[in-house]
Amino acid sequence: MNLIERGTPGFEQACSDRIFNRRLPDRSPAAVLRATSEKDVIDGVRLARDRGWQVAVRSGGHSWAQWSVRDDALVIDLGGLRELGYDETTGIATASPAIQGGTELAPFLAGHGRFFVGGHCPTVGIGGFLLQGGQGWNARGWGWAAEYVEAIDVVTADGELVRADATVNSDLYWAARGSGPGFPGVVTRFHLRTLPAPGYVAQTVQAYRLDDFDEVMTWLQGMHGTVDSNVEIVALTKTDVELSPYPILLVTAVALVADAPQADAALAPLRANPALGRALFVVDAVPTTLDEQRARQLADNPEGHRWAVDNAWLTGPAGDVVPAMRRAFTTLPNEKAFTIWFSMAPLRELPDMAFSVQSEIYLASYVLWQDPADDERHQRWLAAAMTDLEPVTAGQYLGDSDLSRRQVRFMSDDAWQRYRKIVTERDPDGVFCGYLGGALNRNHWAG
Repeated sequence: MNLIERGTPGFEQACSDRIFNRRLPDRSPAAVLRATSEKDVIDGVRLARDRGWQVAVRSGGHSWAQWSVRDDALVIDLGGLRELGYDETTGIATASPAIQGGTELAPFLAGHGRFFVGGHCPTVGIGGFLLQGGQGWNARGWGWAAEYVEAIDVVTADGELVRADATVNSDLYWAARGSGPGFPGVVTRFHLRTLPAPGYVAQTVQAYRLDDFDEVMTWLQGMHGTVDSNVEIVALTKTDVELSPYPILLVTAVALVADAPQADAALAPLRANPALGRALFVVDAVPTTLDEQRARQLADNPEGHRWAVDNAWLTGPAGDVVPAMRRAFTTLPNEKAFTIWFSMAPLRELPDMAFSVQSEIYLASYVLWQDPADDERHQRWLAAAMTDLEPVTAGQYLGDSDLSRRQVRFMSDDAWQRYRKIVTERDPDGVFCGYLGGALNRNHWAG
């Protein structure tokens, strides 16, 4: 067991190892355990109990709020668990939590002609992604990635390794699909239902000046629920110096279908955009690949940066929603920052799981920079953008949240009460750290 305690050589490096957001917190764990086996995880939980430490878990290290870095806790780093398998008979993949969805799981499954609805940024580990619900490829049509979790292997607060699925330890299975860093256990293995790989991928991209923001976004909000369910629809504002010295609005749609005629038909509604004649450029139903899409995502999410990220589920008529979004989209604080609008319409009914809050529109702002002197300015901009959204906010998604700065409900009231009961029963001694900020699952506009 590779245990590195505070005050010993290598401790500071171990605390921040594999942390994507380089705006590192001041929090200081008691120790870091670099696990390479399930036995290490079991021993780690038991050691924490013996020493009176709480336990925090690091899988992919991509949490914006660095949930795995907790004061006086044992960080169990799962980076050394490297299992990746596929059962040709059942179509079920098995993977360790630190396996990256785009750079590792996706090419592995592609070799079997299969696909998993993993995260868009290819370096995100599947552990935190799935526990938070998993907003993956074409969530509007295919559902949340957590819906494809068939079972988990989990080390409980008692230091026991158990399997959880819909029939055995079903309370843990329910909680694992949406409670995120509040999950009362350490998942060591996911069992995932896979899909046949899409036969054909095509994209439409339309670029507009920000002067057209209100018209384009009002139109998009009115029509996105009518688009074929095999199309992912995202609008975003970003700076692309090859196209314009100023930020531009991109309306994008990716069809994941069987063939070119199906893609052309699925993307046809985008051609009715009333501002199309003023577009800076248009790419219409052009073939692409998921590898190309992931490469673009990787370029937009570079390593070695400081990040501040927040989000909101939006609801209401376009006349209320579009003005509320305007600051987030049209006043980006630097040339690397971007804001996305993600379609979930028409809303699918969720299965019975902890993830239980969503709406037809998801908005998230991602601010990245490198100079620590810019921290306050960028965080202030993000807080102001989120404040504008409050009147039309229905909730937030844990995957893009920092509950120590701002709290908005992320579970339904019924799910929250059920979750709390599970934690009380499964972790009565509070072995696992749970949420940063003492989450109450209610709106707390901290700014």
